[in-house]
Amino acid sequence: MSDRWVAVLAGGLSHEREVSLRSGRRLSAALRATGLMVEEWDADASLLARLREQRPDAVVVALHGGEGENGSIQAVLEMLGVPFVGSDSRACRRAWDKPSAKAELARAGLSTPDWVVLPHSTFRELGAQAVLDAMVDRLGLPMVLKPDQGGSALGARVVREASELPAAMVGCLAYGETVLAERFVDGVEVAVTVLEGSEGPEPLPAVEIVPDSGIYDYTARYTAGLTEFHAPARLDPTTAAAVGELAVAAHRLLGLRDISRTDAVVAPDGTVQFLEVNVSPGLTETSLLPMAVEASGRSLGDVFAALVERAVAHDTR
Repeated sequence: MSDRWVAVLAGGLSHEREVSLRSGRRLSAALRATGLMVEEWDADASLLARLREQRPDAVVVALHGGEGENGSIQAVLEMLGVPFVGSDSRACRRAWDKPSAKAELARAGLSTPDWVVLPHSTFRELGAQAVLDAMVDRLGLPMVLKPDQGGSALGARVVREASELPAAMVGCLAYGETVLAERFVDGVEVAVTVLEGSEGPEPLPAVEIVPDSGIYDYTARYTAGLTEFHAPARLDPTTAAAVGELAVAAHRLLGLRDISRTDAVVAPDGTVQFLEVNVSPGLTETSLLPMAVEASGRSLGDVFAALVERAVAHDTR
């Protein structure tokens, strides 16, 4: 048994609390199997006192959505000088805002589906139907609607008919005040985990996602049996390499650290299109990162134990 001990933060108050608790339990078990001493802590009003009084050697953030990914918890850990696995607070904020991340990567030359971003107030002030018609004129159908911030595909929907837009918009706005409307790309959906080691960031094998319903929504993500996964993805070597290069480029351009997961789609013409990046990927039984880790010949516990050591070694950050 190692004398190194780790606090795994899970739970919180976001819409993704239950998923986070599942991630935290799985990660804690995996870390204990490597010999680390692990405690699971919720992100609640007692957290700062516990961090000050008990001060773990390192923290692993297994929070999804909200404070776990928008940089808030990371900023608190930085203020207290507690080492933690994952991206710093500034990088988390850059990745959390999907339109800003897309714009930054597009400026750097990465491909991403065309998009528009509109706050709820625009629909109220200019007339919802007129704005929806303009969105269709710009992006065409089908299109994807999703909150500009958030994860687990909450509020996201593929709209194939104009008549579906009003209800889809209402559903999207239930999870945020701003809508990201994106041109739908009907291709091979993949997720690529990027892991940092002594040689820098490297892509793990891409995971191909084939939901039974055709849409990788919240239910398809977290209900066993509703989605077929292929790890590694069924891609030719050239495309597989391009997918990995895009994920590493996104990781570097956004200033991410330790581990991230990039979601992308391979268009029919072979172009790899960036969709979004996640700084605190899910670790549940149906989550993509553990599949990628297994496909690479590693174990989840060993991967995160090594990241814990990196966090401790870089305590001066």
